[in-house]
Order: sequence, then C-alpha cells, then structure tokens
Amino acid sequence: MPSKYAFNVEKYEHFYRYPEKYRMKPFRIFGNLYFVGNADVGSYLIDTGDGLILIDTTYPTTRALLVQSIWEAGFSPSNIRYVLHTHGHFDHFGGTGLIVSLSGAKTYLGAPDAEMFRQRPEMALISDARYAYLELFTPDVELKDGDIIALGNTSIRAISTPGHTKGVMTYIFDVTDGKETHAAGLYGGIGVNTLCRDFIEKYGNADCRDVHLKSLEKVRKEHVDIVLGNHTAQNHTSEKFKEMLDRPGGRNPFINPHEWNEFIDFAENLYLQMLRDEENGTDQV
Repeated sequence: MPSKYAFNVEKYEHFYRYPEKYRMKPFRIFGNLYFVGNADVGSYLIDTGDGLILIDTTYPTTRALLVQSIWEAGFSPSNIRYVLHTHGHFDHFGGTGLIVSLSGAKTYLGAPDAEMFRQRPEMALISDARYAYLELFTPDVELKDGDIIALGNTSIRAISTPGHTKGVMTYIFDVTDGKETHAAGLYGGIGVNTLCRDFIEKYGNADCRDVHLKSLEKVRKEHVDIVLGNHTAQNHTSEKFKEMLDRPGGRNPFINPHEWNEFIDFAENLYLQMLRDEENGTDQV
C-alpha cells in the first residue's frame, strides 16, 4: 500500500484540469513585497526600484494566472529582472520559461538542483505535470550557500537548506514601505513527500533525511518578521489575506516576529510524525 505522505497526483487532478478555479487575487503583503501566486503555490514579487524580482513561478498549468496577477498587482512582466527558485520541482518552475520569454530575466536555482536537472531529471517530477508540456530550464546562476542576490534596494541572502531536495534554498531579505523595514523569510521546502519511504525507495535519496532536520535548525535563529510559504497553507496566506480585507487599516497579519520559530517547529514536527508513522506502520493508505 502507498504511503499517505507520498505525492498523490490524483489528489491534484481537479487543480490540474481546472487551474482557473484556484486563482487568487494578487495583493501587497507589505511595502514592496507582493503575493502573485495561486491558492496552492506561493509566488512573490519584489519591487526593488530598479526592476522586479520574482520568486517561484508556480505550476505550468497556472502560468497564465501568474502573468495576469503580475499585471493586476500593477507591474509588467517585462520588468522582471531576476527569477529565483526555492527548489527544482515542477510546481515551482512551471512558469519560468514563459516569464523569461516575456522579460529576458536571469534565472537562479540551487546548485545541487541544477545538477539534479542534468543527472537525475526525473526527480524534478515533471512527469506529474498533468495537462501541460514542460521542459527543464538551465539556470543562469547556480546558487551556493551564502550567496547574495542584489538589485536596487533589495539584497536577498540565499541559505542552503537541503532536505525536500538537495538544492533547497531559503531566502531572507528586507522589505520596506519607506517608513518601516521588516525581514521576510521564505524557507525553500518543508514537504515530506520526498522524504517518505515510498519516494526514497523509488529515487534512492535517503541522504536527504540526514540533513533535513539540520537544515531547519540552521535557520531557526534567523530574524524574520514576515513568514512566507512556497505553498500557501504553510503560512496561512489565504486566511491572512482575508483578515486584511475584513479589517482594512488594522494590524498586518503577515507581520509576526514569533511566527518563524513556530513555522520551524511545525516543519520539524511534520517530519518527525512521518517517521513515527513509518515506524508504527500507520503511514499506509
């Protein structure tokens, strides 16, 4: 029997067939930081004053929604200078080819995932990209731990946090509204679907288990005021946006200096629960 933690293509069947039903309106999170993703996958736009930085490009089936959201947020896709990726799975680079064709943007990906594209392309999971043709891309920059991506008023620190893939990158950067400045943090991948027994038996990536918890601890003490999620459920994007709409002029629910530590705890507990379920034989469906 398959693991309940394994990636389930059928679970996303409706999402793949009817992506328009998962559209979210774009909105300003704070200052020069915008959400332009969909109801499942996060994508973030940063206005640096000298061009745009886009982080992750969602599914290939939702790339049109991504472009529309960038326009509706008040920007032109042609002004995107850099496209950063949290890791090398199809649901985070599905729109990259289109964005690059519209903008000529430079692309960034963790060096181990760029190597995965070359040596183990099946691990990018593009075979799961239903109803869309998708090719891997060759990143212009292969990121290493500690690299700084700078443009205009923004400097993004890339931190290597392998686990979900070997090339997961966590991004820490400041955003500002001209009066206040807050640190935003985007952990590059906490999903355990690539760390479960079924996935490891298929792809032989058991070494990722050895580093996942170390990666979480590596960034636990980072100062982060705004927690971002590369999947919207991770940081409750929809709920926070609703609160912003329901309470205009109220506190910004995205600004919470305590949430980062809570997020790391959540990710750690998610992984440890999977291990306990595997040990007890309760991981099967």
